[in-house]
Amino acid sequence: MSPTKDAAWSGQVEVFAYRRLAEPYHSLTIVAPDICARAAPGQFIAVRTPDDRSLLLRRPFSIHRVDRRPGWAGTVDIVFDIRGRGTEVLARARQHTSLDVLGPLGRPFRFPKEQTNCLLVGGGIGAAPLLFLAEELRGHGHRVDYILGGRTSEHLLRPIEAKRASLTVSFTTDDGSSGTQGVVTDILEERVRATKARVVYTCGPVPMLRAVARECARLKLPCQVAWEEVMACGFGACLVCAVPVRLERGAGNDEGWGWARCCTEGPVFSASRIHWERVEDAPAGVTT
Repeated sequence: MSPTKDAAWSGQVEVFAYRRLAEPYHSLTIVAPDICARAAPGQFIAVRTPDDRSLLLRRPFSIHRVDRRPGWAGTVDIVFDIRGRGTEVLARARQHTSLDVLGPLGRPFRFPKEQTNCLLVGGGIGAAPLLFLAEELRGHGHRVDYILGGRTSEHLLRPIEAKRASLTVSFTTDDGSSGTQGVVTDILEERVRATKARVVYTCGPVPMLRAVARECARLKLPCQVAWEEVMACGFGACLVCAVPVRLERGAGNDEGWGWARCCTEGPVFSASRIHWERVEDAPAGVTT
């Protein structure tokens, strides 16, 4: 069954820990029991950057992990790289920093109805939602295997944690510094056959998502993608995070496609629903 989606919570939270991961990546753990109780893999939180009133908009971050401790001890982890002024300011947050947070937001991944083998495919910082997903899938009795890709070995997001959360992990890097030299789709078919995967979940830059979706369509495998997009409000009001999707013709829609709001109708979509021919190649980032 799929995780349930409850109403978002908004309020002040406290940073419990800051960690520097591999060279490009930062991690924040926030104390947020109300978000923990509602969160499902694939959802995100929207964070108002501290101590800078000129940064008016919240920044969206995929939920990387939750720790559902009892009482008021539940925590949420986010990971990010520095892509602009907002994430640069957030990277300076330390223990006891207060953050204004809204979440969880968006639609989560859908779980298989029966126990099955699941292959998770992630690229760079875009792989952030997969650790939470892997742990929840395993908790529901599903087999989990990973493909993790990056430009270099340092761009593989938390490879040791990926190993702990899955039965097998395969790595690809552009420069060959870890695993297979190449991209995730170079080994996707082989890993599908080796793991007997029946569903694929993928997160990463848009060109990677397109390639994985194309390969899954060829292999006749269902695929869910977590879309990376710049968001302003996080709850569907501003319309800046539109994603082209396929729609049935009729009822005034003669072209067979339209727009979906990533923040409310996503960020998780069925790969077959995305109108890939109308998606630009330039990868969008979930942080700024």
